[in-house]
Amino acid sequence: MSQTPSELRYASSHEWARLEEDGTVTVGITDHAQAALGDVVFVELPDVGTVLAAGDDAGVVESVKAASDIYAPVGGEVIEINGQLEDEPETVNSDPYHDGWFFKLQPADTNELDALLSAGDYQQRCEDED
Repeated sequence: MSQTPSELRYASSHEWARLEEDGTVTVGITDHAQAALGDVVFVELPDVGTVLAAGDDAGVVESVKAASDIYAPVGGEVIEINGQLEDEPETVNSDPYHDGWFFKLQPADTNELDALLSAGDYQQRCEDED
């Protein structure tokens, strides 16, 4: 079973969102998603300053098997991207919830996090897909 940290919120499209102490939201893809993709070879991230709405295309993650869109789980302005992924995209596979994060948002409305799935609900959704 893949890891699903309980402190995160999850989009049905397999992104996770973590509300940080400073009010920003860090976004990445789940352990389940990276495992399904296989070895990640490239990550395309949004530009800093891009304003996204919840559900907007925010980038692409490519693996040896497939390319998948990355969606914004909540709306807001991109304030930082994980530059490490440009040279080390495999970090998404080895540490999807920490070093493998994609971007940080200044959220337009943190209440949008409430519309995302809890860890338990996300796990159930993944089990239903299998």
